[in-house]
Amino acid sequence: MRLPEPPLLLITDRRQARWPLVEVMAHAIRAGCRWISVREKDLSEDDQVALVRALLPIAWRDGARVSLHGDPALAKEANADGVHLSARSDPIAARKLLGADRIIGVSIHTVTEAEAIDPGVVNYAIAGPAFQTASKPGYGPEIGRKGLAEIAAAARVPVLAIGGINAMRAAEMLAAGPAGIAVMGGVMRAADPGQEMKALLATITGARP
Repeated sequence: MRLPEPPLLLITDRRQARWPLVEVMAHAIRAGCRWISVREKDLSEDDQVALVRALLPIAWRDGARVSLHGDPALAKEANADGVHLSARSDPIAARKLLGADRIIGVSIHTVTEAEAIDPGVVNYAIAGPAFQTASKPGYGPEIGRKGLAEIAAAARVPVLAIGGINAMRAAEMLAAGPAGIAVMGGVMRAADPGQEMKALLATITGARP
C-alpha cells in the first residue's frame, strides 16, 4: 500500500493547539498536509470516534487521510483510513479487523523493534524521539540522526522520524534515511498552523531526490 504523499504525518494534540482542533487540521490540509492521525486518548471512545468522523469529510475533500492513534476497533467504528499502534500492540489482530485497505503503523524505538516488523501486516513505523520534545518532555532518550539511520536501515517498511522536528531539522532527519517525518507540537502550537505546515512541506520537498 502506498502511503499518503507528501510523507508527513500530523498528529493531533488539542491541549497544545492554539485554535479549535478541527480548525488547525483544516488549515494544515489547505496548506498541503495529506495525512493526519487523531491522538486524543484521554477523550472518551465516543468522543474519539466523533472527532475522527468530523475530520474525515474535511480531509477527503482534498485527498487527505485520517488515522486514529490507539484502538483498532475505534478506528473501524469511525471509518478511519487507518490506525497507529503502540509498540506493545498486536498488528496482526489489527490487520484482521481492519482489512487489507487500511493503513497500519506502529511506534518503535530500537533496531530490534524495527527488524521485527512484518511488512505484510504493517505499512509504516514511527521512530523517535529524534530530539527532546516539548510535546513529551522526558519521553525516552534522543535517538538522534545515527539512531534513526540504523532503524531506517533495519526496517522493511517506511520509517517516519518524530520528536522535536521543525522545518530546520526536517532535512537533517530525512538525510539520515527515514522516508518522512511525523510532527505534533510545532504545528499545534503555531500561531499560523498553515504557514508552519507549508514550511515543513517545503523542507521535505527540497530534501528529497
